Amino acid sequence: MAVRRVLRVPGRFDSAAIAAEFGVPDAFPAEVLAEADRVAADPPGGRGDDRYVDAADLPLVTIDPPGAKDLDQAVHLARSGAGYRVSYAIADVGAFVPLGSAIDAEARRRGQTLYLPDGRVPLHPPQLSEGAASLLPDQLRPAALWTIDLDADGEVTAVDLHRARVRSREQLDYATVGTQVPPSLELLPEIGRLLQARARERGAIELGTPSQEVEALPDGTWRVEFRGQSDVEGWNAQISLLTGRCAARLVLDGGIGVLRTLPPAAERDVAALRRLAPGLGVTWPEGAGPGDVIATLDPGRPQHAAFLDAAASLLRGAAYTAFDGEPPAEPGHGGVGGPYAHVTAPLRRLVDRFGTEVCLALAAGRRPGDELRAVLPELPGLMAASDRRTRDVERAVVDATEATLLAGRVGEVFDAVVLDSDGKRSTVVLPDLAVQARCDGALTPGEVARVRLTAADPATRTVRFEAA
Repeated sequence: MAVRRVLRVPGRFDSAAIAAEFGVPDAFPAEVLAEADRVAADPPGGRGDDRYVDAADLPLVTIDPPGAKDLDQAVHLARSGAGYRVSYAIADVGAFVPLGSAIDAEARRRGQTLYLPDGRVPLHPPQLSEGAASLLPDQLRPAALWTIDLDADGEVTAVDLHRARVRSREQLDYATVGTQVPPSLELLPEIGRLLQARARERGAIELGTPSQEVEALPDGTWRVEFRGQSDVEGWNAQISLLTGRCAARLVLDGGIGVLRTLPPAAERDVAALRRLAPGLGVTWPEGAGPGDVIATLDPGRPQHAAFLDAAASLLRGAAYTAFDGEPPAEPGHGGVGGPYAHVTAPLRRLVDRFGTEVCLALAAGRRPGDELRAVLPELPGLMAASDRRTRDVERAVVDATEATLLAGRVGEVFDAVVLDSDGKRSTVVLPDLAVQARCDGALTPGEVARVRLTAADPATRTVRFEAA
């Protein structure tokens, strides 16, 4: 889905107060930067490093948002007999960040890269994340290279993983590929759609709900928008999900690792969603699962957007689950439709580095070393804290933007789409302003209602409506 609405907000956005409020790390300590300089000056994976197979002739490309420099993944897609071969190179961050190093300790403190309207707070020092470790085009780089063979239906038939020297041929972005798929990615739509079909068969639930995003602009203004996932982003995400599923299978078979888990949707939540469907104009065929129904919806339609918002209740309880020996009793991820592990974004997310190291050891027929094994139980707590901080900051940024956008308009009446209601208060969206807020009064989910703005305070980041 394309951007539904973009609105400019006057004045410069200064995220410093929000960052300080939620304890966002600031500049890297001097010893971390010094260590990063030393590692970047003598990077791993050179011609004399026999840990790496030479795969520089593999015509990989990257596909990311425009202007991105922290490039975790590079992909090559080819036909293989009646099926396909997916080659997926992941930046070998573990080779740059030894366990127990200053960079490692700082990365554990940060947890993940945090994106703000007026900048970013990276997980690793830029000389690594945007330089020596990033899969930038025309640069020889160390990588963990996954080779995944699929049959004609998109089912996995073989998986290989090893360290390799790779060279990306081109840095592509979603907008360009969406306009015209280049020859290097000509199989992406075909494979992406196959994998999406297999995901629905597994019972995967992929919402595609439009997200609120805030971005600073070069002219000093900033903007808030509702943005949905494009087809190209969805197909590319399927390659990452495929790799994460293969990683989960590897660690489950090996008896050690960290899974991204999510309980199956509760029957009561599915039943409640089914009851809501007719009132929102959503057809739920007999025998269809939630994922099948969701795949037919258009997030740009207000009633469908309300249904998708309600469907988020099916995806509660995501966590990281570490194990060493007996696998968890519930190893699956309800959104993916099976076991899943995070291994494809090590430049931006802490757990992926450790997950990749475990997978590389197991793929080579070795048990992970004691030092690596000792860290695994700490990762769920570190990632939970980082995820919580990221959600809090992102929500505060959006709230501040909405309050600034509406300041001075208290008392005005707007058209809004009702997303949910508990009988006393509702959640509404103003599509023309890309604003989502609470509204006093009982309203009907899916309807277009008239609401009056009762509060818009940038200082407290408060926006409130009432039924008009």
